[in-house]
Amino acid sequence: MGVLSRMSTIFKSKMNQALDSVEDPRQTMEYSYQKQLEMLQNVKRGLADVVASKKRLELQADRLKEQVSTLEQEAKQALTLGREDLARAALERKTAAQSQLDGLSQQLQGLQAEQDKMTEAERRLSLKVESFRTQKEVIKAQYTAAQATVRIGEATTGLSEEMADVGMAVQRAKDKTDNMRARASAIDELVDQGTLQDSLDDAGDPVAKELSKAKATSAVDDDLARLKAEIESKKAG
Repeated sequence: MGVLSRMSTIFKSKMNQALDSVEDPRQTMEYSYQKQLEMLQNVKRGLADVVASKKRLELQADRLKEQVSTLEQEAKQALTLGREDLARAALERKTAAQSQLDGLSQQLQGLQAEQDKMTEAERRLSLKVESFRTQKEVIKAQYTAAQATVRIGEATTGLSEEMADVGMAVQRAKDKTDNMRARASAIDELVDQGTLQDSLDDAGDPVAKELSKAKATSAVDDDLARLKAEIESKKAG
């Protein structure tokens, strides 16, 4: 179990390193900002729905208020005419309308409380999103500047991967040049010593080879004759 745990930790570490190498914090910040904007838009839409619902209930309440007032007047007129039965019927309808109006009033109070709460939430979220937007732009600017500085530094010091390749290519060119110069120097030395030249001459010109041998033989014969003459001279003396 311990081995599996360590392997899992190593795997996660490798994955985090891989993700870190490809993740651009500017894109991450921009994505987070867009998600916050979406949340803010959802809150605003919800707030608009609450306001619209409250407006509809207010219109209904206004109509019920007019109806209550109208029924009140009708009941008075019926009593004036001696029609208590009509007055009673008008008052019964007025009581029902008033009951509906009271219910709407309670709903309106609840919607108003919900609207106030959502308005405050929208205000706080708007401030948060605006603050995040400013922070996002600062971080993006800082990252871009740091990235440019790193690239310039890598190019100057040769730490970048591209410059490392260039440095290796330059080193290989130097090594090849040194090897070629060493070979050229060795050839010059052999030529100066006559080793390489003799070899080339002997291999390249058979006539020159025979002439060289004849000259060597003649020189030996001359030396031999000289020595014989010296010996004979000493004997005679």
